[in-house]
Amino acid sequence: MQRPLSRLLAVCAATAALSAWAQSPGLPSGLQGAATPSGGGTLARVNGVAIPAARAEQMVRELTGQGRPDNAQLRQLVRDELVNREIMAQAATRQGLDKSAEVVSQLDNLRQQLLVRAYIQEHFRKNPVADSEVRAEYDKIRKELGEREFKARHILVKGEDEAKAIITRLKSGAKFEELAKQSEDPGSKNNGGDLDWARPANYVPEFARALSALKKGETTDAPVKTQFGFHVIRLDDVRDAKLPSIDEARPQLTDRLQRQKLDRLLADLRKGAKIE
Repeated sequence: MQRPLSRLLAVCAATAALSAWAQSPGLPSGLQGAATPSGGGTLARVNGVAIPAARAEQMVRELTGQGRPDNAQLRQLVRDELVNREIMAQAATRQGLDKSAEVVSQLDNLRQQLLVRAYIQEHFRKNPVADSEVRAEYDKIRKELGEREFKARHILVKGEDEAKAIITRLKSGAKFEELAKQSEDPGSKNNGGDLDWARPANYVPEFARALSALKKGETTDAPVKTQFGFHVIRLDDVRDAKLPSIDEARPQLTDRLQRQKLDRLLADLRKGAKIE
């Protein structure tokens, strides 16, 4: 009965949340206002050592947050798990493992991580991301991405004269899809130069400007130079871009803004720190 829960609780939830934060460019939901255990009381005693009830409540919150139902069975499993941990911890202490250099170092690292987590939680509790900031970020990104999507084809060659020759052949009736076979772009050359649907923001600026200036069915009259070489571009179709609503994008936008705020906070803290 205890083994499944032991696997679920093998890693402390706080440590797992911090590991995710450290590895991710965004701020995880675990740092967005997670409650701090509070309250007194004793869950159980093991050889006279009290296990705080708050420790169990924290574990229950973590598990119910993962979809486990909060019921008597879960709470009994949590109690058994914490008792087992205390028994093992006491055994380790009797062997002097709590004083080993490796354990002391790991405990120090965990303490630091928990302090960082608490600091970030408190900062965003006092300085939450405002709805106006989310809306401004949504409008900014929507503007950057553009309101339309383009279905384009291109032929990429190394030289400008080669690109001009391709344009001349197209004007004489050559098929774009056939000429695309000589393209330097391996991802589209065997598909008639097809780039599929994309917003101009997906391309380098020079390509995006030339594409946006075309009308449906048009091909560029002159080669378009980019860092990759010279392009001949044809616009096959245009449609309105499908963007998520602000409510659908709100969690991601909030994470993005929190990440930005956290970066600025850390930069300010580093300015005031004496680093040798």
